[in-house]
Amino acid sequence: MATFGLVHGAWHSAWCWEKLTPLLTRAGHHVISPELPSDDGSADFDDYADFVCAALRECDDDVVVVAHSLAGATGALVPDRRPVRHLVYLCAAVPEGGIGLFDQWQAQPDMVCPEFTEGWLQGLSEPDEQLRTVWVDFDFVREVFYADCDEATVAAAIDHLRPQSGYPWTLPCSLTEHPSVSCTSVVCSEDRIVNPDWSKRIARDIGAEVVELPGSHSPLLSRPQAVADVLLRIADGG
Repeated sequence: MATFGLVHGAWHSAWCWEKLTPLLTRAGHHVISPELPSDDGSADFDDYADFVCAALRECDDDVVVVAHSLAGATGALVPDRRPVRHLVYLCAAVPEGGIGLFDQWQAQPDMVCPEFTEGWLQGLSEPDEQLRTVWVDFDFVREVFYADCDEATVAAAIDHLRPQSGYPWTLPCSLTEHPSVSCTSVVCSEDRIVNPDWSKRIARDIGAEVVELPGSHSPLLSRPQAVADVLLRIADGG
């Protein structure tokens, strides 16, 4: 049986995997979903990747890393640190080696959807001394993160949001090239954060399989069974 290393994105916590996890464990697989030190203003994406690898330390080589949203920048670093059978980008920002995420966004403006670009700074608090921000405009959060989630799920997700330091986004990605590991990009057709067309183009560039699902940026919460079906197929070698 496989081990799924589920890596949450910015401002989120390991809680976001709570709907998906039982669908994987009931199929006999193991799930590890570490809580990243994303509120630590001195931690960068390499530190995040080290943190994930420490959580996976006792696992064998049959590991599937699933990186949601901004965790793409962390997930891509894991295969250089330990054996990984498959890397799954889930509505994720796939990093480019040698460039920071902010600079990548500047160079590839179609990376992020206009709905997010036009409102994200106004929706956040002012950064503190560790460049940490929290969301203050929850209507905006609902619109871009959870557009197709039911109200109870939205309320719970907002309740579990955490501070996020922007420090890692300012540093060049330490990758020299994309890891040579089997890779799938799960793209949601109505994502309002990571542009689906950009995701498909990058997937072609890195040789990743593309799986397109309906819905918005958080299918792990809005359609966990559909995500589980993709992951279980990968675990079974399909």
